[in-house]
Amino acid sequence: MDNNTQGDTIDLYGDEEIIEVIDLNDMDPEPDDLADDLEDIDFEDAGNEGDDEGWETEDEMEAEQDDSELTFSKHKGSVFCVSLDPATNSMAVTGGEDDKAYVWRVSDGEVLLECTGHKDSVTCAVFSHDSSMVASGDMGGLIKVWKIETKEEIWSFEVADLEWLEWHPCAAVLLAGTDDGNMWMWKIPSGECKTFQSAASQATCGKVLPDGKRAVVGYEDGTVRVWDLKQGNAAHVIKGQDGHRGALTCLSCNKDGSLVLTGSVDGFAKLINTATGKVVGQYSLDVGKVKPSQHDEEPNSIESVGFCNMLPLVAVAYLDGTLGVYDLSSQVMRHRCQHEAGIVHLQWEDSSSVVSTCCLDGALRLWDARTGSIMAEYHGHSAEILNFAINREGTFAVTASGDNQSKVFCLQRPDR
Repeated sequence: MDNNTQGDTIDLYGDEEIIEVIDLNDMDPEPDDLADDLEDIDFEDAGNEGDDEGWETEDEMEAEQDDSELTFSKHKGSVFCVSLDPATNSMAVTGGEDDKAYVWRVSDGEVLLECTGHKDSVTCAVFSHDSSMVASGDMGGLIKVWKIETKEEIWSFEVADLEWLEWHPCAAVLLAGTDDGNMWMWKIPSGECKTFQSAASQATCGKVLPDGKRAVVGYEDGTVRVWDLKQGNAAHVIKGQDGHRGALTCLSCNKDGSLVLTGSVDGFAKLINTATGKVVGQYSLDVGKVKPSQHDEEPNSIESVGFCNMLPLVAVAYLDGTLGVYDLSSQVMRHRCQHEAGIVHLQWEDSSSVVSTCCLDGALRLWDARTGSIMAEYHGHSAEILNFAINREGTFAVTASGDNQSKVFCLQRPDR
C-alpha cells in the first residue's frame, strides 16, 4: 500500500541530568483551528483469537451484595471495554467477547444501538468528541463506525490485530494502533487515510494530545514516539538508556498535554516532557532495588497510570495490587494503597483528589489521594472488573466485567 508516511525520527539524549518538571504555558488552540489544521494534512486514499474464559477463581468470588444501581446484561460473554459519551455522559458503549458492542442509556439500560458484524471479540469502543458517532474495533482488526442518531454503519476498515482505538479530541478523525507497529489515522466518513510507520514492534498504547496536533504512542520494544500528525514524522523518540526496558502497557497525559506518563511491564513509570522529548521523572516501587527479572520470574507490571488535575500528584497501578500515589516533581511515593488482587485500571476524578481503581477481585474502590485512605468500596460483580469509566462530576461509574455484565454504581460520598 502506497499510503504509508514515515518521517525522520529524532533521537534526543543529553548527558545532563534533568531534575525539574518543565511546564508549558502555551495557550491551547481553539477547536476550530485544530479542525482547520487537520484539513491541511496530506491524506492519501486507502482501501477499505479473543478467547477469554474469565478469571480462574471466578467461582470463589461470589458477590455478597450488589451495590449497583443498574445491571446491563445483554452481552453473552466477558465485557472488555466501556466508555461514556463525552458530550452528555448519558450514554455508555460496551464491547465484549460476543463480538458485539452496545450503545445504551446509563439511566435505564435501554439499548440505543447494537453494533454487529464483528468477527472477533470487541476490545475497543469509543465515542467521537461530539458523541454523534461511535467506533467499535475487534481483536482481529475490523473497525466500524456508526452514526448513533440514524443507527447506521457509515464506515469500516480492516487493519492488522488491533491494540487501541481513539478519536481526535475535536474533529471527526479516528486513530488506531496495530500489532504490526503502525498507527493509522482516518477522516470519517470519507476514509482518507494516513499511516505512521515504525519498526515492526506492536503499537501497544496511544493517545492524542489535547492540542490535537500530536499523538504519543508506546511500543512493545519499550520505545515511546511523539508523532506530529500534520507533518507525519516522529518529533521525538524516547528509547535506549532513558527509555523503558519492556513493553509499554499504558500512558496518560496531563491536562495541557505538556507531560506524558508512561507505564511498562518493566515496573517503571516515566514522565516525559512532550515539547523536548526528555524524560524528566521516573516512578517505581523500591527505587534502586529493582533488578532485571529472571526467566522464571514475572516483573511487577504497571497496568494503569494517571495525573491528578487538582494536586501535583500521579497514580501508578501495579499488577501485584499496589496503587502508588507519587509527588509529581520529587517522584517520592506519598501513599501506598494495597489491594488484595491485581489492579486493572485507575481513573482520577476530573475535579477532585479522588482516584478510583478496579481490580481482579471484582471490586471498585475510591481512594483519597491526600491521605491514602480508602473512601468507598463497591461490590456486585462475580468476576474481575476489566475496565470502568467515571462521569465528569464523579457521581457514577460504569464497569465492564468478566461475568458478562456491565454495572452502574452511584458514587455517594459525604462531601457531596
